[in-house]
Amino acid sequence: MILFVVLSAMIFLGWSFVSENYLPQPPAAVATAAADGAPAPQPTLMQTWFGGAPKPAAPTAPGAVVQGSVPGVAAAGALQPIDVVLKVSPRVAIETPRLTGSINLRGGRIDDLLMTGYSQTIDKNSPPVRLFTPSGTAAAYFSQFGWTGADAPGPDTLWTASGTKLTPTSPVTLSWTNPKGVVFELRFAVDDNYMFTVTQGVTNPGTTPVTLRTYGLVSRTGEFIEKDSTNLHVGPLGVMDGTLKDSETTFEKLRDDGPQSYATTGGWLGMTEKYWIAALIPNQKLPIAAHFAAAPGDRYQTDYLDPATVVAPGASASNVSRLYAGAKEVALIDKYKADLGIPLFDRTVSWGWFWFIAQPIFHLLSWLFKLTGNFGVAIICLTLIVRAALYPIANKQYASMAKMRLVQPKMKELQERYKDDKPRQQQEIMALYKKEKVNPLAGCLPILLQIPIFFALYKTLMLSTEMRHQPFALWITDLSAPDPLLVTNLFGLLPFTPPGFLALGVLPVLLGVTMWVQQKLNPAPMDEVQKQVFAFMPWIFMFIMAPFAAGLQLYWVTNNLVSILQQWLMMKKYPMPASPIIEATPTAVSTKQK
Repeated sequence: MILFVVLSAMIFLGWSFVSENYLPQPPAAVATAAADGAPAPQPTLMQTWFGGAPKPAAPTAPGAVVQGSVPGVAAAGALQPIDVVLKVSPRVAIETPRLTGSINLRGGRIDDLLMTGYSQTIDKNSPPVRLFTPSGTAAAYFSQFGWTGADAPGPDTLWTASGTKLTPTSPVTLSWTNPKGVVFELRFAVDDNYMFTVTQGVTNPGTTPVTLRTYGLVSRTGEFIEKDSTNLHVGPLGVMDGTLKDSETTFEKLRDDGPQSYATTGGWLGMTEKYWIAALIPNQKLPIAAHFAAAPGDRYQTDYLDPATVVAPGASASNVSRLYAGAKEVALIDKYKADLGIPLFDRTVSWGWFWFIAQPIFHLLSWLFKLTGNFGVAIICLTLIVRAALYPIANKQYASMAKMRLVQPKMKELQERYKDDKPRQQQEIMALYKKEKVNPLAGCLPILLQIPIFFALYKTLMLSTEMRHQPFALWITDLSAPDPLLVTNLFGLLPFTPPGFLALGVLPVLLGVTMWVQQKLNPAPMDEVQKQVFAFMPWIFMFIMAPFAAGLQLYWVTNNLVSILQQWLMMKKYPMPASPIIEATPTAVSTKQK
């Protein structure tokens, strides 16, 4: 059972890394779509704009994913540097305590956004992380709000701004009037963090009613650097009617299976990376038509359409929606979830199966960080807390293992005596266990309890933005990255960087050594095959854990050291006799008498 659990954990944690980095990958599928499209609960944004059935592989929104549509830059299809595109586009600056960037007045797109609190690398002079990138550049990524309908502004309409800078204290309104005199307004407001509030207003001074539908979209060219896997969702996702939609909305699924459409009231949708997200939050009281789609040119989009609104002559109408564009900070996301009533907004972080364990562990780790000021120290404290919580069970485990060491000579004697009678051998060994009050499976429960805790911590260290670029001590400058001090290139003396799991740092080596010491303190398996497998296990795990975050390696090494201390204390409590006296079990004695 122990072997099964260990091997299962190895496969579970190691397979994704090995398959993605060392096994050949299938070629990317060509984006195609059937002529009749997938059935949708309501007309999609593309259908509403162009009319009729969806065109094969067409973008979902009017011009939103068209490259090279920036006037004065280049012909369609040509890509330009970001600074060139930004200079030729009329813009309103965005300036908050945590964001800088601009809104493109051509289309009213939020397409230039940097997070000032996060740098691209741990280098002191590293530039901030860029979230949104304008159309006409590589990896274009933006959000846009607008209307569909005969009298609505187009995706490249040139808007007029009420101000030159959007800040938390100064909202900006973009306005445009169509030939019939209908006035459209996009009022942008932003808070001190990452939440934009967008009010879409229409005033109809004419003599005929106007029918419109408001929409919001997030569009992206190309996939993200991180790849979607069993342990990390990257790409389009959303919550529809209280259910998280992620597995059916991946980049690959949208390319292979075509668009995905949903009808929902309440929820959110967008695109997520490992640490960052752009999430559309429609009016939670309105039924919407949500849509995920891929288009030629490696383009992807998620969008929603609100119900149709008829604006009578002389009347006005407005709708409020939101955009969260920034870091997936757990406390901040939880606050928005509670304050705005956004269902399952905390699932923007890919907590995985054990989310109910991972979230409390994260909050405990975050509290320990605030207490100690160092995430490495917080991880060590967390390890000690977990071990203390499991101490009653672990104490019984180590006591049983110590007793197992005492009865091993008797077990060997029974194995020799009944080596030709396996059923009788098992019967006598079980009788010995009962007599000595030894439970050979006592060590399984602590291992089983540790697996979800270990996996939850793995998710916390791998996914939480709060752990990103956090230093520990000495050479460990980023607990979310692998140990950089490599043994395999003699700590940098040799001029090369070993690939993948061959990049053995100091912490993975310590992990292997401490596992080996821990095994030496355990009773050796009686079966020779098991003995050989367990002998290789520490060194196998040393290589498996090498590519993982240093924080996870630190947790495992600390856990091993605590286990070694507990086992040593139990060995002192249950010392091996100088000359083991082999006592025959009652059954064995009766056999001799016969």
